Amino acid sequence: MSHIALTELIGVSVTEASGVVCGRVREVALTPAEDRAKVSSLIVRTKKGDRVLPFAAVSGMNGGIRASTPASEWSVPQTDGCFLLGRDLLDQQIIDVHGRKVVRVNDVELHPENGGGSIVLKVGAVDVGVRGAMRRLLKGIVPMAALRPVLQRIPPRLIPWEFVDLIETDPARRIKLKISHERLARLHPADIADIVEELAPDEREAVFETLDEDVAAGALEEVRPKVQKSIVESLDFGRAAEIVEEMNPDAAADLLADLPEERTSQILQEMAPEERQEVADLLEFGETTAAGRMNTEFLALDADATVNDAIEALRHFEGGVETVSTIYLVDAEGHLKGAVPLAKLVLAKSDDKLSPLTQEPLIYCHAGAREKQVAELFDKYNLLTLPVLDKDNMLTGVITSDDVISLLRAKL
Repeated sequence: MSHIALTELIGVSVTEASGVVCGRVREVALTPAEDRAKVSSLIVRTKKGDRVLPFAAVSGMNGGIRASTPASEWSVPQTDGCFLLGRDLLDQQIIDVHGRKVVRVNDVELHPENGGGSIVLKVGAVDVGVRGAMRRLLKGIVPMAALRPVLQRIPPRLIPWEFVDLIETDPARRIKLKISHERLARLHPADIADIVEELAPDEREAVFETLDEDVAAGALEEVRPKVQKSIVESLDFGRAAEIVEEMNPDAAADLLADLPEERTSQILQEMAPEERQEVADLLEFGETTAAGRMNTEFLALDADATVNDAIEALRHFEGGVETVSTIYLVDAEGHLKGAVPLAKLVLAKSDDKLSPLTQEPLIYCHAGAREKQVAELFDKYNLLTLPVLDKDNMLTGVITSDDVISLLRAKL
């Protein structure tokens, strides 16, 4: 037997050690804390009620389940730390991290293996296609022997178990079952955002509760503003602050500006002092101005700096990648003196001065510039970043092409 469907396994007869049929399979259980894929037990419906048959005591699976122990030794189910495939997986939404989408489970493919003289049963894949749906729909109506040839003509839609991320909305159960979203976290933030937008509000909250703060921040920046707001409002203040701290300051300010004033204040109070000040400063500006769109994390060096100085600064820069396409030169008071494209560093010698590498003309805008003017500058000069100056012509932030794309998307 190469594999067996969960639908086929549920309901089969169970024979105890004496050879007497004592019940039928009601559920198939995993213990995720021990092994995410290996079936740990079967829950058997007997005349005396449900009993747990440890899978280690299963001696055969052909023509039904055969146990090597008497039913009198099987315990009463305690399913707190168990994941039941029928109850917790069939008809449930899961995240297909390989296909980068949310799908609904129609059936589960189980793979029996022989190991060390005993049978091991593992979850191989989930069936999200028509084949699994028909198998379940016609079970008990059409004999399985007649149904199998029909099902074989339907192309399977299987997702390998290693590409499945489970969604569990109950925090206590997530901890007990050790459900996290490590696989989801490896995707690009934009892909995570697309997946999150397909979920119900409580499912989104569950995902953001388990993602690392930096991953959650990157994904949150990519989702639509309305969904952003919903997610942050569903989280407690401490968790929301942890994620907002990791966002680009301009994106964090835009998000907090859309929240009720009281909630914004509470989240700011939970943030670290430095990040709180950055975001609070940006909140003072109008959202539709250049200052309201700018990022306060950028690379600025003294006008006498060298290429080697720039490389060292890049190595220690902790801001977003999108802001390092240009290195800015400023004088002792912080006035903007020049802009050096990152590409020019590649061809320069380490002891070369940066000032001869500056790009002309020097394009910038002031903090009060309107969004339309910002977009026009990016379009006219094919910019990757645009420096923003305050009323004293001091460099105070930069606007990136990502910011402009977000601006234009919001207008659509």
